Parts: sequence; structure tokens; C-alpha cells
Amino acid sequence: MNTSSALDPQSPQARAIYDLGIVSTIVFVLIFVIVTGAIVYAIFRFRRREGDPDPKQFAGSERVEIIWTVIPFLIVIFLFVLTLRGMNRADPPPAPSPDLVVTGHQFWWQADYPASGAATANEIHIPTGKPLSVRLDSKDVLHEFWVPELARKMTTVPGQANHIWLQADKPGTYIGQCSEFCGTQHAWMRILVVADEPSKFEDWQRAQLQPSQRPTNDAGAKGLALFQTSTCINCHAIRGVTGADAGVAPDLTHVASRKQLGAGILENTPANMRLWLKSPQHIKPGALMPDFTFTDQQLDQLAEYLSSLQ
Repeated sequence: MNTSSALDPQSPQARAIYDLGIVSTIVFVLIFVIVTGAIVYAIFRFRRREGDPDPKQFAGSERVEIIWTVIPFLIVIFLFVLTLRGMNRADPPPAPSPDLVVTGHQFWWQADYPASGAATANEIHIPTGKPLSVRLDSKDVLHEFWVPELARKMTTVPGQANHIWLQADKPGTYIGQCSEFCGTQHAWMRILVVADEPSKFEDWQRAQLQPSQRPTNDAGAKGLALFQTSTCINCHAIRGVTGADAGVAPDLTHVASRKQLGAGILENTPANMRLWLKSPQHIKPGALMPDFTFTDQQLDQLAEYLSSLQ
């Protein structure tokens, strides 16, 4: 995982955050100096001396109460306006059309690239050095998209699109997470953001647009036939396979090229692919993929086919 910061210090967003920090610091220092000075003055000016009479008591002062209410109120309003301006500068409005659409599901992430038509799940690729306008949607409940090293948190709301800007200045793999409880497998709703050099990203995107690979052996061919005749085809899409165009579950066209299965719960290996197909509810209870009654031979065939989809 790349642990370097993705925010360019010379970017308008970084300068806005820096300016907000400087002004806020100055305001807080002034408040501290004024309050501390007033306390020190009161200690020496009104300290009790030998022979002094008791101070005059009074029940209250409307003028004093107004002063110590209005001044903090004005300070809070000033800081609110300052913060709002800084937030608007640090988080510009979205582009007219998004570069990337990320949709939250229970419990996985769908990623679509509108300009090219590429689609993937749980592992998105972005080019380095380019700010991407990302639209965030949800198909079911509230989720929260969060890749700590690249951007702030943003909630995905059913029926209401939110937006965020995403940028990585150095190649690497950045780990993201749903950070709002969304059900039993909330903790296993992870996302990998892979930042590639622009040329490498274009290669990846072209590869994603290609149809799925045809089986190269008998076991894989039988696995494809099983996929087409089982309920798998009712939920998953595989480009190049007749009838496999559903978008209910992750797109499997190039599933074998991804690093993880089940939104991060398993490493993507042929053995784990078979394990996942055998008992998804045992591995990830509450996921929408049910357990099937495949025979051992069918599991071998289906795992062989899906593990060939690079």
C-alpha cells in the first residue's frame, strides 16, 4: 500500500486548507491572548487588599450578559463563514459529467466509467496526476465511500447522487472502506483504488472493454455452460456471454484480474474462488449471494471458468 499523501501542496485545495488553518490559528491565538489578558488584569486589578470592604453584590447585569453572549456568537459566526469558504475552495463543484460512478451495494462497490463504458467491482483503477469527478450512488441503504489517503468521506444516498473529487499523485494501491454501518457485512465492504501511470491506466481500461475470454479446456467450457444454465446468469454480467447482462451483482467479465473476492474477504485465487462458490453464506453471512448445491465436479468446473476470466 502506498502511504504517501495524494494531495498536491501546490493545488488550490491544499492552499485553501492552508489559508483556513492560518486564519483559524490567528483567531484562536487572539482569543486566547484576550481572555488570558482579561483574567490576569482582573487578578491584579481586583485582588483583595487588607482593610478593603466586601465587594458590592448585585444580582445581575443585563449589559454584561448581552456582551458575553454577543461576542462569542459573533466569533462563532465568523469562524463558520471562514470554514464554509474554505470547504467550498477545498472541494470544488463536480464536473458536468462524472469521470467515474461508484455505487454502493450490500455489500460491495460497483464502479462504472461513463466515457469508455468500462465496468468493474471492488477494485477501481485511476490515472495518476488527474483529478477525477466521482458521482456516488447507492442501490439500497446508506453507505459511505472513504479512501483515507485520497479523499474525505462521502455518504452514498439512495435516490440522491453525491459527488467527490479523487486524485492520486503517485502510483500505488490505496485501501478504502465503507465507513457507515450498512448491515451485517459492513466491515467487509472494502474497495481498492489502484493508481496507475496514465499509459498503464489506458491499457487497463482497454483490457476491461474486451469481451470475456473463451474457455480453453473442457472443464472451463462446462463451467461456462453451468453458468448459463444456473441462477448465476440472473445476477451477474459477463461481456461476450449470451444473456449474461444482468447488473444485480458484480460484473464478472474480468473477475480473475482482481486481487480480492467478496469485497476484500478473500484473496482472489482459484482455490478461494471454489471456496466462495461452495459456501458464500458461510464466508460472508448476510451477503445477497445464496449458497448453492453444486456438486464437487460442478464447483471445479465453475471455478475453472471464472478463474480464467482475466
